Amino acid sequence: MNTTFNKSLPIAIGADHAGFEYKEELKKMLAAQGWAIEDKGTYSLDSVDYPDFAHPVAIMVEEGKAAAGILVCGSGNGVCMTANKHAGIRAALCWNEEIVSLSRQHNNANVLCLPARFISLEKAEAMTNVFLSTPFEGGRHERRVEKI
Repeated sequence: MNTTFNKSLPIAIGADHAGFEYKEELKKMLAAQGWAIEDKGTYSLDSVDYPDFAHPVAIMVEEGKAAAGILVCGSGNGVCMTANKHAGIRAALCWNEEIVSLSRQHNNANVLCLPARFISLEKAEAMTNVFLSTPFEGGRHERRVEKI
């Protein structure tokens, strides 16, 4: 059971052009908190295809090379759908701290997906902090997560 995320592994982070600016700010915040970061792109505001960045983040988490993943796109849906194609990935599209907390407590989410066009940067930062600090409750939820 994964209770909370361990800083011995990096956070894998990725975004498309719509999430690029939030990704860059989240990287600064995470680095200030002592997290190592593996940036899987994109690296500019130029239009790109979100799967090109969601797959590498999901692969790092799937292979145990990242403690967790964070993905950002315009709606959050594209990166979430892409990440959830990977075995062992439980990507959660979240829009407030309560949903983030429940995704960790009840679903043991290991990739946070953020909708940059629908939340403020401050909200994205707060949600990221909740994601990384909220433990999985286990218990009755463990059985359900195992069925995924």
